[in-house]
This record gives sequence, structure tokens and C-alpha cells, in this order.
Amino acid sequence: MSSLILLFSIVLLFSGAAQHPIYVSVTEIEHNAKENTLEISCKIFTGDLEAMLRKNSKIKVDLLAPTDKKAMEALVNSYIQQHLKLNVNEKPVKLLFIGYEQNEETIQSYFQVDEVKSIKSMEITDNILYEYQSEQISIIHVIINGKRMSTKLNNPEERFNPF
Repeated sequence: MSSLILLFSIVLLFSGAAQHPIYVSVTEIEHNAKENTLEISCKIFTGDLEAMLRKNSKIKVDLLAPTDKKAMEALVNSYIQQHLKLNVNEKPVKLLFIGYEQNEETIQSYFQVDEVKSIKSMEITDNILYEYQSEQISIIHVIINGKRMSTKLNNPEERFNPF
């Protein structure tokens, strides 16, 4: 009997962990030299992002089957803009929201920064979902001239200077 209780406890423990074992967002920033732009994508677990947006919003949040797609886009855009900041060549840049889509268990949102001919320096502040989970991790990839620079930031770390 005690073996059965132990087995049941182990199954319960691991079944919860298997659903969502880590809290992570992935941001990728790539310089498109031909177009003089920065192309940015942020990948966030759908359930986590929806929970955070619900906490901060007075409207119904459903990113997968929205009744008002524009309202959901506005929420995603606003949230990311508040929690992802870029300085390029020692000046803050404006992120232009392109949209978002579902990608398996995540929401992938897309942004662009125009008129970036060259990059001498970059500072990234990323604290996406830090207020949601103390265990939150931000992974950041920056690709410039084919060179990839990556880092992992553990909450509360939020700054990355790739060069």
C-alpha cells in the first residue's frame, strides 16, 4: 500500500512539472543590413503571457481564439514594449509592432526597428514576465553580420550588452 502511495505521489509531482517545467522567454534580434532594419521576435509560453495580460487588463484575454484580434495585438504590443527596450549606438530605438502568431505552445510576436544602417553598440533590457515568476529566464540572441551572440538572464538580471 505504501508503495502505491509513493508511486501516486511521484506521478503527481512529475505530471505538474512536465506541463511547464521552466519559465522562459526567447528574444532574437537580427540586423538586416540590406533593409537597414533590426528584426525582432519574442517567443513566450502562451499560458504565461495570457495570465500576465489578464492580471494587467480589464478585458477578456484570449490570444489563441480572440474575438477582437486588434485588442489582443494591442495588449501584446503594449506589454512587450514595456518590458523590452533597446538602445542602439547609445540611443533608444522605437520598436514597430508587426504582429503575433501561435507557434506550438508559444506566442511569437514580431517587431522591427527601421533605419539601422550600422551597429556600433547595443544595450538590451529584457524583463519579460519577471513580475509573473521569480524563476523567469530570458534568453537573448543577437545576430549581426552573421555573428551570433547569446546570453541567459536570470530574474532579476535584465541587461545584455552584446558589444
